[in-house]
Amino acid sequence: MSDADGMENGSEVEVVPVSLGTRGYDIRVGARVLAGAGEAIKPFANGRRVVVVCDENVADFHLDTLAASLGAAGVGGEAVVMPAGESTKSFNGLSGLLDRLFEIGIERRTLLVALGGGVIGDLVGFAAAVALRGIDFVQVPTTLLAQVDSSVGGKTGINVEAGKNLVGAFHQPRLVLADTEILESLPWREFLAGYAEVVKYGAIDDRPFFEWLEEHGPAMVKGDIDLRREAIARCCRSKARIVADDEREGGVRALLNLGHTFGHALEGAAGYDGRLLHGEAVAIGMVMAFALSRRMDLCPGQDAERLVAHLKAVGLPTRPGDVSGVHWDAADLIRRMGSDKKVKDGMLTFILARGIGDSFITQDVPAEALEAVVAEALAS
Repeated sequence: MSDADGMENGSEVEVVPVSLGTRGYDIRVGARVLAGAGEAIKPFANGRRVVVVCDENVADFHLDTLAASLGAAGVGGEAVVMPAGESTKSFNGLSGLLDRLFEIGIERRTLLVALGGGVIGDLVGFAAAVALRGIDFVQVPTTLLAQVDSSVGGKTGINVEAGKNLVGAFHQPRLVLADTEILESLPWREFLAGYAEVVKYGAIDDRPFFEWLEEHGPAMVKGDIDLRREAIARCCRSKARIVADDEREGGVRALLNLGHTFGHALEGAAGYDGRLLHGEAVAIGMVMAFALSRRMDLCPGQDAERLVAHLKAVGLPTRPGDVSGVHWDAADLIRRMGSDKKVKDGMLTFILARGIGDSFITQDVPAEALEAVVAEALAS
């Protein structure tokens, strides 16, 4: 692992360390990282069998590149291709993946490589955590959302009927490879959904970064490769710092859930069928979190409006009504929030804000304020 973050000599790759002692690892961010993945992964393979897991869509775009890179580095392995979509992140998907891995004949020295977005990253990470009581894995995130959030920090898991990510484990990867060029193959809507998680880091505790996004976000979204690398690396540094302070989310790491209590409820109500992507739900959820903060006289109205304006400026949804084909019900959304994994001692935990860049954790939310904000969001 690197001792300090920074640009590698003579390259366009930025290295961000996650400082967790013996479980620490590097995040490598930059162009053409995928083409060089074999050499980056080789020290962790160390003669071991490597199994790459991806979904059908990612396989079409990127599996050959990764396989060629591994082969050129003398790293042997094979691939498991899973169905695409959120439904794969389930007990059925986990069971199917584990069955396939055991058919291949994995052992404790096997190295898994998760090539894909958040669904594959979470699923493969959880499989690595439970297979043979724990084997190593590497994250190669192929979506913006996964590059800035889900691939970093060791949260793995699957969805169940009661809610999202309720079954899982903390299991850190050995390496994260975030290729900025890979994002060119990402559908526009998927990219924008990931941008919501980028905005989240500014809203949590980095107002200068939010201001940077207001200035540079539109160009970054349109494809400026240097701005993309800088934004992704800044997000990764923020998350690495928080994870190093609170690996298992006993305190400050919960700040990373800004917008997620609302967002997960919205996702569940929408049925995980593609009508509402995770990042879109987070965007709407952040707006609702700031609206709740404003209603409780915690947050100035101009900051809440500024968040909405920036999300709208790049084309993200900011209210449930922006999602077509879903019948929203206020009581159902509040009930779903009660099933969220962030509930503590029977009390809902919220991430609220005193302003952009000044978020905090609380359970002290009056029921009438929550009900009013949900009702207003559904009526808007």
